[in-house]
Amino acid sequence: MKLYTTLSEAINDLTKKGYITNFNINQSCIECGESKVQLQPSEFEIERVYRFQDMSDVDNEDILYVISSKKNNMKGLLVNAYGIYSDSTATSLIDKLKI
Repeated sequence: MKLYTTLSEAINDLTKKGYITNFNINQSCIECGESKVQLQPSEFEIERVYRFQDMSDVDNEDILYVISSKKNNMKGLLVNAYGIYSDSTATSLIDKLKI
């Protein structure tokens, strides 16, 4: 697993590797921002998870999910905050998706 020092470095590198879909969290699924395709937990895999912390603001933390869906032939990224800025709905959905 490659280590990245910043979120932008990770996004740029993974995009070059074909992870081009921008996923967003919906209530019970993830959704492609451009095509509005919705993926249920059984339709995708979380390949890797990266966490980043802004050293100038220790409360600013992000998590990057590297996601693929063989069924829908999609590879992409989902960014979510964690720590004090995290969205509790998003965090609970991600917890469900890991099971």
